[in-house]
Amino acid sequence: MSLALDSTQLDRYSRHIIMDEVGPEGQSRLLASDALVVGAGGLGAPVIQYLAAAGVGTLELVDDDVVERSNLQRQVIHGDADVGEPKVESAARYVDRLNPDIETATHETRLDAGNARELIADCDVVVDCADNFRTRYVVNDTARIEGVPVAHGAIYKFEGQATTLVPDGPCYRCLFPEAPEPGTVPDCATTGVLGVLPGTVGCVQATEAVKLLLDAGEPLAGRLLVYDAMDMSFETVPYRQNPACPVCGDDGIETIDGIEYTGGCRIDAE
Repeated sequence: MSLALDSTQLDRYSRHIIMDEVGPEGQSRLLASDALVVGAGGLGAPVIQYLAAAGVGTLELVDDDVVERSNLQRQVIHGDADVGEPKVESAARYVDRLNPDIETATHETRLDAGNARELIADCDVVVDCADNFRTRYVVNDTARIEGVPVAHGAIYKFEGQATTLVPDGPCYRCLFPEAPEPGTVPDCATTGVLGVLPGTVGCVQATEAVKLLLDAGEPLAGRLLVYDAMDMSFETVPYRQNPACPVCGDDGIETIDGIEYTGGCRIDAE
């Protein structure tokens, strides 16, 4: 890594630089990295905060929503003055204030089958902070085809989960072959969500993303971390690659062209 750190960066990232596991080379690697954050809401907020603070040089932010006042209970990068503004623009302003080293690219759109490859293919890591199953499956399938790792997270009321999907490990479909039928899992607007919950899960996702970019430690590949805030418990559930998985199995797909991500987001065997 040839990127030289200037005196301001040596100061800003000094607590990284003195670590043997990071050092100046690792910090330079982070500054040269490109992370795609899918969703700038509850999970995306802590992810964007900590990746920007850590010095991940380019953050690509994808979200088609605007800031609502009801978001502010948990989406901590947005403020009252941002209500009505696109979340990606509010998030980019937050990053600019936090760390001038970071470049942001805003995509005010929903990631879907039509734009997923364009958004994912050139990134070093994807952080899946989506709030719906359709986007999660599109992210999983595209990232696996493109060989890009994914730090996944999800939340529900008082519970959260996280796992990491690496190109040579099991994918999201090995864990959840199909999505629940639409309408069977209510969203936070219907059931509510503990405001601090996405902070915990998002920080796990950001940690996994930084580890992946540094090629350090053991990622949550093949392990689902389940968090229950009510009794403050963490459980790790192992899962394996499915040889018959339509995405990462022996006869996995090579493109998502033609896949209809409706209902259970099923990919039928040929």
